[in-house]
Amino acid sequence: MVYSSKQNAVIKEIASLKDKKYRNKLRLYIAEGVKMVNEAINAGISIDKVVATSEILPQINKGNYKVIEVTPEVFSYLSDETAPQGALAVINIPNKPISQPKGNALILDGVQDPGNMGTIIRTANAFGYNDIYLLNSVDPYSNKAVRASMSGIYFVNVYKTDLESALKVLNGAQIIVADMGGENLDAFSTNKKHCIVVGNEANGVSNEVKQIANKVVGIPMNANSESLNVAVASAIMMYKLK
Repeated sequence: MVYSSKQNAVIKEIASLKDKKYRNKLRLYIAEGVKMVNEAINAGISIDKVVATSEILPQINKGNYKVIEVTPEVFSYLSDETAPQGALAVINIPNKPISQPKGNALILDGVQDPGNMGTIIRTANAFGYNDIYLLNSVDPYSNKAVRASMSGIYFVNVYKTDLESALKVLNGAQIIVADMGGENLDAFSTNKKHCIVVGNEANGVSNEVKQIANKVVGIPMNANSESLNVAVASAIMMYKLK
């Protein structure tokens, strides 16, 4: 069966996942693109269904998932892309209780841009910061954040939480806040299990979080440079301290 109507209940439910309200309600998110779908299948994560056009379906790896075949018109309706590739996966959001990190970790304090969120997740996966605690931050399962994560979202643990709960599970890890007024990163190193904290794009790390920091560290920059993008700053901090 090829789904050809946008009014079909299954199609309407998939389309609703563009909205955070329905992602939270249904505990599902979308990963779009042939590469993202195949990497999800290869990673063995819990896929609810794969949606694809007849032309693209042969490019999708075999796996334990339901297949929804759709017309190009219906796929365009479901897609968030300017030039849809014709494949997406509907993936179960992990239902993991907040837990202690196995290694180094991140706290994202008020990060609001989904592109930054996804890029930080992608970089965290690359550098082995596999536990990420989100305080008042944007949804990491939005289409844009998932796309920017470049499959990193499949391999890290993301916890939406509060500061008190995060500190309980961090359990003595060194808390290192990234802030322009901090100690020069070039002169700082650590061999301790640690958690890097980065903050809101406009306002940085909140005072509440700064107060619990063991170290406040800044990235040295030219005097005529006001600040760095939070995803870039996160990458530099992770690379330097890992």
